[in-house]
Amino acid sequence: MTELYTMQRYLQYDRLQELDMTHFDSWASRFGETVTALELAPEGTGYRARTRFSKFFNLPELMSLFKEVADIQTADQLHLPVPEVEYHNIVCQPTEFQKQMVQELSKRASKVHSGSVKPQEDNMLKITSDGRKLGLDQRILNPLLPDDPGSKVNQCAGNILRIWREGAADKLTQLVFCDISTPQGASGQFTVYDDLRHKLVRGGIPEEQVAFIHEAGTEAKKKELFAKVRSGQVRVLMGSTQKMGAGTNVQDRLIAMHDLDCPWRPRDLTQRKGRIERQGNCNPLVHVYRYVTEGTFDAYLWQTVEKKQQFISQIMTSKSPARSCEDVDATALSFAEIKALCAGDPRIKERMELDVDVTRLKLLKSDYMSKHYRMEDNLLNRYPKRLRENRELKKALEADLALAEQHPHPKDGFAGMTIGNWAYQDRTSAGEALLALCSEVKGDNML
Repeated sequence: MTELYTMQRYLQYDRLQELDMTHFDSWASRFGETVTALELAPEGTGYRARTRFSKFFNLPELMSLFKEVADIQTADQLHLPVPEVEYHNIVCQPTEFQKQMVQELSKRASKVHSGSVKPQEDNMLKITSDGRKLGLDQRILNPLLPDDPGSKVNQCAGNILRIWREGAADKLTQLVFCDISTPQGASGQFTVYDDLRHKLVRGGIPEEQVAFIHEAGTEAKKKELFAKVRSGQVRVLMGSTQKMGAGTNVQDRLIAMHDLDCPWRPRDLTQRKGRIERQGNCNPLVHVYRYVTEGTFDAYLWQTVEKKQQFISQIMTSKSPARSCEDVDATALSFAEIKALCAGDPRIKERMELDVDVTRLKLLKSDYMSKHYRMEDNLLNRYPKRLRENRELKKALEADLALAEQHPHPKDGFAGMTIGNWAYQDRTSAGEALLALCSEVKGDNML
């Protein structure tokens, strides 16, 4: 929503000035409001209130205003010949180490919240980053840990190998997206990319058929690599959203796409899916595999992106948008969400939601009582006073009307004029006398 305001500032500044909405506060007061919610403290001993700018209303008017400069075309309007997408959600069970690390992240969050650790040493962004790495593969945090057979990487490798064999006749290709643990060159450091390629080669795929987008360092090399994918010479291409998202045209033989991790922004997922759900794909049905490790930050990330996308879909639609909706604010995990995730007890989340509902009802009651008292004051004081004033004004207007009826205006529109000691009933004579008198004025003398 804030990005929408920014775009309007660029493209509709004059229009916002007309509506007195050039400042964000005035814009937000018409289309949004802050919502206060209670969240569980990281130490688990109490709750704290957090206010977020997250609820929006008057959306039809907002989009009508924005569409004065924007032409929004959605997929259901374009009817492009794209393949049908079938989604597969692969749930992986966490290892004991991953469960222990989630608990450790909870303790770190408690220390950050209590202020017992300096921000330079540890902070919520670091905790969130470690949580994302932990959800992908435990060896990213500790390369000495064992390779879990049920991990994301192993399940992804199994699916890629199966699809590779099934599509051998048509040289069908696949994409793998992963924004974490990207290739580090010859540093020897563990990365998911190297580990996955090693398993695919060991499973029978020729090494020249597995490529990283990071290996194409120039536009010429990228063009050559994309041509190999389109022809089926490279059948598995791995990359990050930033390097392999927008502008990657390799859809010709794509049959499957694998999301090993979840980005923060819904548009990144849209860009990923747009590589395979695209005009020019020869397959009528394609598959999108999304991998999540249960009991880790993965669940939170996918839930956050889903809610954000639901909100965006209500705005960027070919139909009339809903009157109001709620946005989701998240770039790092809140303490309450970490605690609820770590505890693994759904009752904690339920307790937090009930506390939020109670607080919301209290606010509604307070608002109702405030309006009730205001209406009482209007009924007993303000409205009687205004009634008396309006009655007096009515009497004065009636007296003026009677006086006007007693002295009707002449038909020719000239009621006469007295200049000096003479009264003139003719417009022309009165004008000449007035000009003659003005010519006699000397200096600052008054007539």
